[in-house]
Amino acid sequence: MKLKGILIGFAVLGIFYLCNTSCNKNTDCVATVVCWDSTGTSMEGVDVLLYANVKTPNQGTITADLRASGKTDATGRVTFTFKLPAIYDIRATKATATKTLSGVSIIKLEEGKNVEKTVTVR
Repeated sequence: MKLKGILIGFAVLGIFYLCNTSCNKNTDCVATVVCWDSTGTSMEGVDVLLYANVKTPNQGTITADLRASGKTDATGRVTFTFKLPAIYDIRATKATATKTLSGVSIIKLEEGKNVEKTVTVR
C-alpha cells in the first residue's frame, strides 16, 4: 500500500513537471531592420530608431517613451528584442560627407516571432 502511494506521488510529480515546462513558450518579439541604398547594397553604420507615435485626445500626436536605437552592422542589419508585440515607426539615417541620407518605414512585431523589415536609405 505504501509503495503504491509512492508510485502515484512520482507519477503526479512527473505529469506536473511535463505540463509545467511544455507550456513555457518564447514570447519575445524580435525586430530585424535591414538597410539598403537605392542600388540594393547593404549599408553599414546606419543609425536606426524604432519609436511609437501616440494620438492624444485633442487629435495631436506625441512620441511615446518606448523606443530603441542602434547601428547596422557590416551586413546592414540591426536587431531589437521586445517583450510585447507592438507597431513601431522606423527612421534610418546616415550622414555622409556631403549630405544626410534617410529612410522611413513601419514594422509590426508579433509575439514569439522574428519580423524583418527592409528600409531603403536615400
